[in-house]
Amino acid sequence: MRMRKKRRRSNHTDPTTRHRSTDTPAKIDRNVVLLGWVSYFTDMASAMVNPILPIFVVAALHEGVDKLGIIVAVATFVSYALRLVSGYISDRFGIVKPLVVGGYALSAISKPMIGMTHGYKSVASLKALERLGKALRSAPKDVMIAEYSHKNASGKTFGFHKTLDIAGELSGTLLLFGFLLCFGVSEGVMRTIFLATIVPGLIGFVLVAFFVKDVKKRPEREGVKFRLTKRDKNAVKQLFFYFLFIFFMFSEAFFTMQAKNVGIAVMLIPLLFVVSTGMQTLTSYLLGVWVDRIGAARVLWLGYLCGVTAQLLLWFEKSWLTWLAYAFLGLFTVATLNANRAFIAASSDNRGSVYGVFYGGVALFGALGAYVCGMLWEHFGMQSALLFSLGGTLALWLFFSLTIMGGRYGYA
Repeated sequence: MRMRKKRRRSNHTDPTTRHRSTDTPAKIDRNVVLLGWVSYFTDMASAMVNPILPIFVVAALHEGVDKLGIIVAVATFVSYALRLVSGYISDRFGIVKPLVVGGYALSAISKPMIGMTHGYKSVASLKALERLGKALRSAPKDVMIAEYSHKNASGKTFGFHKTLDIAGELSGTLLLFGFLLCFGVSEGVMRTIFLATIVPGLIGFVLVAFFVKDVKKRPEREGVKFRLTKRDKNAVKQLFFYFLFIFFMFSEAFFTMQAKNVGIAVMLIPLLFVVSTGMQTLTSYLLGVWVDRIGAARVLWLGYLCGVTAQLLLWFEKSWLTWLAYAFLGLFTVATLNANRAFIAASSDNRGSVYGVFYGGVALFGALGAYVCGMLWEHFGMQSALLFSLGGTLALWLFFSLTIMGGRYGYA
């Protein structure tokens, strides 16, 4: 009862908790649709790389799981930490589209080059370059999506964009499976697949460079000293719980290695990603609408529960449970991202900077978590690494349930 009253009192300030049953549904802006297709082709290329990259590093390049952890940590840190810089630039100087275009260009050229690597250091360097592209474009791209969102519909808009984003991953994963099914699993085939990612990468680059409209520069920022507002700082403070959860959460690369360890054939591993991305594609828009209607906190609660469930299923080391774990991993990913991105859009003034802080926090905590899990796995075994992740995320979910969902600390 107290939760319901609290939400009614805040309806005039927080669109993420507003019920829209009486609103007329708004069409998605053309630029958001185009950005969705840009993400579709870019993520298609990424999905042709990510499912087999851990296998390539460990089996083809003969590197240890600890080296895989280093690659994941470096890529994660570069991907997210530098988003803080691009977010600041977009707010301080009004530079948005050039950062987005440059980011997609870097990603398009770096993925194919992985096919020419011969050691974990070169893989880490190219993944860092590819993630640098992600870092440059992500916060400014979210600014563009937020700017082109209709009033009180940021959750729906981000949900729509994420649907095309994940559909691209699904398509790329199916293409990858088709290649492996037709040509087999070998080092040469994997290298050829990496090189082939140049095609969807360039399509995405052309779309964003020539067809997406830049947002208008806000004249009030010119000549004014930039600083985060009270609303910005409050939004950042409330994101720290998600950062902690990401620190403990098993990364996608370790999900892949667990699947290989329980006997799932390398050729079938792309289908695990189909399960994850398919679940995200089916639920992204709906979860975005839920953010607008019931609030970010409740959708986050569901997402965290799915993350805990995914890792719990891995614990039993049964191949059929691993397939189910990937479905819950997909729900965790899409629910938490949609909720947090919509929350920032509704609760901050300098959106680019807050998106940058958000991704920067994910970078730091995600990189540290990947490094710790990789070391635990290499020196103490998979179960020790999984116990670390499962115990941490379960404790955080229980804390979230008792405090934030209990109304003692209002997330949104």
